[in-house]
Amino acid sequence: MLAYNGTLGIEDFYKVIFENQNIEIHKTVLDRVDKSFNFLKSFSENKVIYGVNTGFGPMAQYKIKDADRIELQYNLIRSHASGTGNPLPPIYVKAAMLARLNTLSLGHSGVHRSVIELMAELINRDITPLIYQHGGVGASGDLVQLAHLALVLIGEGEVFYQGERQSTKVVFEKENLKPISVELREGLALMNGTSVMTGIGIVNVIRTRRLLNWMTAASASINEIVQAYDDHLSFELNDSKKHIGQREIAKMMRTHLSDSALTRKREHHLYKGDNDVVKFKEKVQEYYSLRCVPQILGPVLDTLNSVEKILFEEVNSANDNPIVNVEKEHVYHGGNFHGDYVSLEMDKLKIVVAKMSMLAERQLNYLLNSRLNDILPPFVNLGTLGLNFGMQGVQFTATSTTAENQMLSNPMYVHSIPNNNDNQDIVSMGTNAALITKQVIENAYEVLSIELITIVQAIDYLEIHDKVSSKTKEVYNQIRDLIPTFTKDVVMYPYVNKTKEFIINN
Repeated sequence: MLAYNGTLGIEDFYKVIFENQNIEIHKTVLDRVDKSFNFLKSFSENKVIYGVNTGFGPMAQYKIKDADRIELQYNLIRSHASGTGNPLPPIYVKAAMLARLNTLSLGHSGVHRSVIELMAELINRDITPLIYQHGGVGASGDLVQLAHLALVLIGEGEVFYQGERQSTKVVFEKENLKPISVELREGLALMNGTSVMTGIGIVNVIRTRRLLNWMTAASASINEIVQAYDDHLSFELNDSKKHIGQREIAKMMRTHLSDSALTRKREHHLYKGDNDVVKFKEKVQEYYSLRCVPQILGPVLDTLNSVEKILFEEVNSANDNPIVNVEKEHVYHGGNFHGDYVSLEMDKLKIVVAKMSMLAERQLNYLLNSRLNDILPPFVNLGTLGLNFGMQGVQFTATSTTAENQMLSNPMYVHSIPNNNDNQDIVSMGTNAALITKQVIENAYEVLSIELITIVQAIDYLEIHDKVSSKTKEVYNQIRDLIPTFTKDVVMYPYVNKTKEFIINN
C-alpha cells in the first residue's frame, strides 16, 4: 500500500504502475482539496472565473448563467471525448490517472474531493478508462485524452476491466462505485492539464532506463566475445572526460566484466616492445561500436536523468487553469496547462533511444559479418553454410526497425499547428511526442532482442561459457531459458517476441 501525502517520485509510480500497489489517500490531502473547493465556491459567487461561469477557449466571452453551470461541465466533457486511433494500453492510462490525481491533490484546482477519491478507487481496482491515442495537441493540456478520463468519472464511456472492454455504467454497478459530484469546475480541472503526456513520459523513462541497462550489458558482453582490450573502459581514460554519464557507463561495464577471462590487457600484448612487426594480425583498436560505448551511452544516461527530473517537476506541479491560491485568497489565470516542457523532453528522449537502437544494430552487424569480427561464421550460422541461414533473416528486421526509429526521432516540439479559432495559436504537441517516443522505445527493444539472441548464439559457437563474466553468464542463462540453441533454421518471430517481452518486463 502506497501512503499518498501529496507528492510522487519515480519509485511511487513504479510501485503503483508496475507492481500494482494500492494507493491510500492521506487525510491531509483530502483536507487540502476541501479547502481549495470551498474557497473557490465562495470566491466565484460574484466574480467572473474562467470555466466556472464562462464558456471555454474562444467562447470564454460568453457569461454562463448560474443555472447552467453544471451542464456546462458535462457539455465540455462529452463534446471533447473525441479521440481516435488505437486505445492507449492500460499501463499508460494508469500512469496518466496517477499523474492527474497528484496535480489535483495539490489544492490549486478547486475540485470536489470525490474526484480524488474515485480516481484512487479506479487505480486500486484496476479499472482503466478507454483513452484513444489520437486527439491532443498538448496546449490546453491533453484535452481530448483527459476528456475520456473525465467521461468515466461521470459514469459514462467505457473502461478496461478484468481484461475486457466494458461499459463504465456496468462496471460501476458491479463494483458499487458512484460517479463524481460535478459542483464547480470538475470537468475543466480534469481535462485542462498535462497528465496524459506526463504519465506516458514516466513509463517511457522507466522503460528507457531498463533498456539502457540491457544495452550496457550487451555491449560489455560483445567486448568479451571478441576479446577486446579493456583500456577503453578504464577509470583513467573515462575520468579524463568530465561527463558523469560517460563515467557511469564505463563503471557499469567494468563491473560487468570484472571476472571475465576474455578481455585483454594492452600491456600484455602491445606494450612489449615488438618493434619489428610490420603489420599486426589483430586490430590495435576495436570498432567504434565496441570501443566508444561509454561516449555513446553516456549522453543517453545524462539525458535520461535530465528528462526524469523535468517530468517529476511537471507531475508535482499545478498544470491546469485557472490556479486557485487559498493562502492568497485569489484565483490566477494563465497557461500552466501548456505542455512544452514535456514535449521537448520526450523529443530528447526519443533521440537518445533511437541512437541506442542504432548502436545495437551496428553491434549486431559486427557479430554477423565474419569479415569484421574474424572469429564467427557468417550470420553466426551454427548450421551448414549455404544450406542454413543462422541470424540472416532477423538482421533485416533489426535494420528496418532501426531505420524507422531514425525517422521517428524527428522532433514534434517544433510542429505547432494553430487551432481552436486561433485561441491555441502555438501548441506543444506533447502527447504526440510522448506517444512517438513510446513507439521508438518499443522498436529499440526489438532490435536489442535480436542482438541478445545473436550474442548467446555466438557464445555457444565459441564455446566460451566458462570464460565469460558471471554477469554475461547470467544474461546467457536468462535468454537460453527462453530460447534453445539452434543449428537448423527455425521460425524466428516467436523467439524474438518472447525475448522482447522478457527484457521489457525484467
